[in-house]
Amino acid sequence: MANEKKTSGRGQRDLRVRVKSAKGRRLSSTRWLERQLNDPYVQKAQKDGYRGRAAYKILELNEKYRFLIPGARVVDLGCAPGGWCQVAVPKVNSLGERKNKKTGTILGVDLQEVDPIPGCQIHVLDFLDEGADDQVREWLGGKADVVMSDMAASSSGHKQTDHLRIMALCEAAAYFAFDVLEEGGTFVAKVLAGGAEGDLQKILKQKFIKVANVKPPASRSDSSEKFVVATEFRG
Repeated sequence: MANEKKTSGRGQRDLRVRVKSAKGRRLSSTRWLERQLNDPYVQKAQKDGYRGRAAYKILELNEKYRFLIPGARVVDLGCAPGGWCQVAVPKVNSLGERKNKKTGTILGVDLQEVDPIPGCQIHVLDFLDEGADDQVREWLGGKADVVMSDMAASSSGHKQTDHLRIMALCEAAAYFAFDVLEEGGTFVAKVLAGGAEGDLQKILKQKFIKVANVKPPASRSDSSEKFVVATEFRG
């Protein structure tokens, strides 16, 4: 039609979505929903079949540090909804699809049930429980090459409290990693900037040869989150 308006051809995904505040919905909830609808990583995750945008964070970290390699044994702490496990499957060749490469193992644990992911063992487990490290080594059939964690404590709405909670969780994950990692292994975890992360750095530098703090492109610019990547575990 002659009067039909031409578009750029990039489709509706590039149009910013405005969300009206519904009765009973807090403004913060409305802003979160609007941000989700307009987040290119959220849209890309849906297109690529990942369970969440966080998948791109581990993809970008791995692109730089190359810790997810064929044959690696990987533990994902707090693995729900499963995006990091999904990324790890082809990287470590856990399905054995690349016949000329070693076959890896992926073990995801969480406090809640997680829908199955082909190429992953997923168990309900509190890694803070006594004996959890023994159970993980048994499931893995040995020690891990990678322990990774995208866990976050439930938000209290108080920034400093939330920071201290997530750092306590991250430190607990680090000590768990010390118990299950193979010499030369890697620990990757989400942290929040806020002051207490210095203690974690000191602990990790005693146990790993290299410790880096990274904010991958997929991490939102307005978020205080970053990731610690500790490599070459001393054992």
